[in-house]
Amino acid sequence: MTTSGDRFYVHEQDKGCLYIVLFLLIVPPIAAMWKVGSGAKLESFSGPTMGTRYSVSIVFPDLEVKADKLQKAVDDLLTEINRQMSTYDPDSELSRFNQYEGVDWFDVSPETAKVVRYALQVAEDSGGAFDPTVGPAVNLWGFGPDGRRRKPPNDEAIEAALARIGYHHVEARLDPPALRKSNPNVYLDLSAVAKGYAVDAVTELLAEQGIESSMVEIGGEVRTQGEKPGDIPWKIGIEQPDESGRAIREVLELEDAALATSGDYRNYFEQDGVRYSHTIDPTTGRPVQHQVATVSVVADTCMEADALATALLVMGEEKGYDWCVEHDVAAMFLIRKANDQIGQQATSAFVERVGLNAKAAEVQSNTGK
Repeated sequence: MTTSGDRFYVHEQDKGCLYIVLFLLIVPPIAAMWKVGSGAKLESFSGPTMGTRYSVSIVFPDLEVKADKLQKAVDDLLTEINRQMSTYDPDSELSRFNQYEGVDWFDVSPETAKVVRYALQVAEDSGGAFDPTVGPAVNLWGFGPDGRRRKPPNDEAIEAALARIGYHHVEARLDPPALRKSNPNVYLDLSAVAKGYAVDAVTELLAEQGIESSMVEIGGEVRTQGEKPGDIPWKIGIEQPDESGRAIREVLELEDAALATSGDYRNYFEQDGVRYSHTIDPTTGRPVQHQVATVSVVADTCMEADALATALLVMGEEKGYDWCVEHDVAAMFLIRKANDQIGQQATSAFVERVGLNAKAAEVQSNTGK
């Protein structure tokens, strides 16, 4: 949509844009199967979830195992997670907690309590760069369930949203599972961590069913276990940060690890030449304004990678990179430079973990514009 100098772009709901491309893997809408050597077979299935899509690829050592039963179990699991943690469902556990005006403990499922507790820990560790209570500002800027907008809100509205933000107002208890808020107006939003948690939950479900090799992806967040048949590693492509195309920037080998990417180039609006992205700085209540286009994080779990990618995108290039070095985080930053160039900076932990050519850790390439 374009009106008198204003531009508005939405390619996917929330952060789950396909910044990560499942390299050389085409997942059709219905289950598909490829036979491979040694009696194993590679099956894939996909479906809708969380306002985006999921895809699962599995290596079956036993030809008698049925993918359709696994897909039913995956669909049921994702439906339940959405029922627990969605802010788009007014009847979800999270929505009901947000509607709750009291300050006493509010009973939730063990899963919701676990995710909120983890989100609060990341908020503390990141100095508030990641904040699961940033939802009022996200909604105000038109990137949440309240609907879209084409111009920035006024300062008074931003200050009102900031008054409702602060992770220190929320507590999470695991036994018995419950949440509590000291400020009744606080609004929890798990969109920057729930997809990662869901990827982990599906991966664990597959492992419980005896699946030792798989790749699970939800809205661009990925986790792998094992390898493809023939000892071939799972390959994941990182997009070039350019909304006009889907060119592959890097191809990474991912084994028994998770990868998440957060970026600003697929969900934003522009006014008078200024870009306002969906990534909101919780300390200002405004979209981040720096030159980092995307941050990719590799971690043991997708929930960790998901949350850290968001935190680092808020921090920006220098602070984010220094924080990664201090905390030994495997991360890669793609940074806008002059003349449509994209700079690339990866931590040593990232280079070591995914096999990225060390010489490519800091490069520049043309976006093709």
